[in-house]
Amino acid sequence: MVGVAFEVSRVRACYPALADGYAYLDGAAGTQLPATVIDAIGDAYMAGLGNAGGAFPASQRADAITGACRAAVADLTGGQPAGVILGPNMTTLTYRLAAALAATWRPGDEVVVSRLDHDANVRPWVQAAARRSVVVRWAEVDPATGELPHEQYANLLSDRTRLVAVTAASNAIGTRPDVPAITAMARAAGALSYVDGVHATAHGPVDVRALGADFYATSAYKWAGPHVGAVIADPALLESLRPDKLASSPSSVPERFEQGTPAFADLAGVTAAVDHLAGLDDAAGVAEARRDRVLASMAAAERHELALFARLLDGLEGMSQVTTYGKAARRTATAYFTVAGLTPRQVAEHLAARKINVWNGHNYAWELTGALGIRDAGSAVRAGLVHYNAELDVERLLEAVAELA
Repeated sequence: MVGVAFEVSRVRACYPALADGYAYLDGAAGTQLPATVIDAIGDAYMAGLGNAGGAFPASQRADAITGACRAAVADLTGGQPAGVILGPNMTTLTYRLAAALAATWRPGDEVVVSRLDHDANVRPWVQAAARRSVVVRWAEVDPATGELPHEQYANLLSDRTRLVAVTAASNAIGTRPDVPAITAMARAAGALSYVDGVHATAHGPVDVRALGADFYATSAYKWAGPHVGAVIADPALLESLRPDKLASSPSSVPERFEQGTPAFADLAGVTAAVDHLAGLDDAAGVAEARRDRVLASMAAAERHELALFARLLDGLEGMSQVTTYGKAARRTATAYFTVAGLTPRQVAEHLAARKINVWNGHNYAWELTGALGIRDAGSAVRAGLVHYNAELDVERLLEAVAELA
């Protein structure tokens, strides 16, 4: 049962978009915004903003918003504010970090990527490796289960390995690999780890230190925020890197990694999103530190999502015309499925006609859908649950899919 501390009706009331009568099961591609986030963005613009570093109040408001955003992301992930790099999205930041890290690579060095990952944690490393004559090694997915066995990394790593890129959760099938085991092996080999937390962050508590991640990437629009990306790392590690930058732009960390002027009002929205997540659990004490409230609330949200997901998965797997993908022991509440005789797009259009939002296609899980053998046929349909989804959303989906029998 869903814990009594998590009242989904109260949570849903925070989201104006949910009043339109649609079942929003597209959260894995981006969540809706609570009113507090929308207000925070609007209030920042209403108050007046200037560029950073000025002597006047509008500029100082922008500086304060940026500092508050770094602190909020650190509270969400367990990092340090001074190690939070902000940018337009995870993909852009990963390309930026890949360029900075690859500058230290030499021909014959090695990087390890996985078939489970979103392409944003694959292609930047593969392309950087090609430019530096670096060897790319692949961690393979078990297509029957969707697992990424961590034991294989023992054979993939060597003293020439410079970086291991791995996801904390698959954005397509939800698999949560054993990231601490993988990063521990990477560290023992003298390699850095870059963990894609874009999908994982929305679905439970995150502790970058417990994960062992040298770099942890996330995007706020996956967890009730605006389109802002972040990479969290140890400030000392960032000090050792020299990214390309304008001669006149800051050389300090983390600012040296942030190219151009950010959308300051959106940064205010990120802080409001973290505050919203910290308040999802009524049992989390208001007097507690925000980090503690985030951990309690995200744990409650995860229990809520997985309880709903059990019903969703049971319903889909009970239909003879449906094939589901991914059977990992640890996973997020993300279903990936096909319906016999119909393309994934046809299924998505049928559901859209019944006011149910789902995604169809590879969802940038390019290597995974290839490994599953479904990419050339349009891949599959994805229905992802987040903290504001309710039992009625699940029942509507199951009824609509059953119509396709």
